Amino acid sequence: MCKINPKIDIAFKKLFGSDDNKDLLISLINSVLPATEQIKSIVLENPYNLANYLSDKMSILDIKATDEAGTVYDIEMQIGQQGYFGQRALYYWGKSYTTQLEKSGEYATLKKTIIISILDFKYFNDSEKYHRAMMIKDRDSNEIYSQIDFLEMHFIELPKFHKDITSLQTALDRWITFLTKAYEFEKGKIPKELEKFPEIKKAIEVLDTIYFNDKERKIYDAEQKELLDENEKMRTAEEKGKIEGKIETAKNLLKLNISIEKIVIATGLSKEEIEELN
Repeated sequence: MCKINPKIDIAFKKLFGSDDNKDLLISLINSVLPATEQIKSIVLENPYNLANYLSDKMSILDIKATDEAGTVYDIEMQIGQQGYFGQRALYYWGKSYTTQLEKSGEYATLKKTIIISILDFKYFNDSEKYHRAMMIKDRDSNEIYSQIDFLEMHFIELPKFHKDITSLQTALDRWITFLTKAYEFEKGKIPKELEKFPEIKKAIEVLDTIYFNDKERKIYDAEQKELLDENEKMRTAEEKGKIEGKIETAKNLLKLNISIEKIVIATGLSKEEIEELN
């Protein structure tokens, strides 16, 4: 069983943002790209380094890489829920895109920038679609023009993925399964549905044997505690909201002279709780 959660920031960075594991990052990137746009190599622009992580963590929120064609990638694992994540993602796209000018100073050298945001929360409310790819298109013809095809954003919402391990069909399915169920896997005991894919097998083996020094372990433990605390706050808030909703419903039913017995059935509140509202 993998003892490290790959969704925790420092673990995600060390796993996918290290030069030794560039093949894993290439596979992850290719899993969200169309079959006609697969990449072969990347250069890590901010490879994982503990000293940099400690001194400048607020600016190292993601993994930056450039492929053989010069396309820029910005990959982030976001656990904590954020109501304005779309605006944030656009901000980071703009930052990654315009930063290229600092090197060349010429608009002609700007390359396409692709944001891949892996979210451990639901952000879009219209459906249970777990992968969305967005880019600039003509509103009327749906056509993409090469002259302005420099923005692409992928949102992967992990909680919306419900496929069983026997039903995995795509590389993205396999990577999502790894990220969400790593605790079920371990080196030497990898399910056959995953073992035949070299990058997934390697990711499980690396995660199962990953080494954290004392400083890294403290960071990991602190980030994990922060995650658990945040989840508990969310759970408590949701529970409080449900209770307040039941109380409000009970008050409205009392105003309509509905019997307490029926209100108990309708709201799930106890008879004593309802009587206190009178």
